[in-house]
Amino acid sequence: MRIGLNRYIKYFFSLLEEFKEALKNENVLRQEFFLSLVLIPTGFLIGETSTQKILLISSILLIPISEILNYSIKFSVEIMLKENQHLSKKIKHIGSTAIFLAIGNVFITWILILFF
Repeated sequence: MRIGLNRYIKYFFSLLEEFKEALKNENVLRQEFFLSLVLIPTGFLIGETSTQKILLISSILLIPISEILNYSIKFSVEIMLKENQHLSKKIKHIGSTAIFLAIGNVFITWILILFF
């Protein structure tokens, strides 16, 4: 059992290093991450019920998650599809659309909870 725990601890620190690398290399991810650090505590303060707090915070968390997935898609596409620029561009636009939808989800969630 101890061997398994050590493996998970090493895996956690490896993921942490990869996350630091992504923050260092991707300006948009860094901006969204720091904005999340401000908006998550704000969600705790604004939400009146537990459900509202969960919705406010989880909607914010979707943005950096989407950005990290888009970052990995972009990186993979650049390696694999150098010769097919049209397909590469289309895949990157789909990843950007996921981020746009996550941001739209935040606006809708926060507006509905704050004003209705």
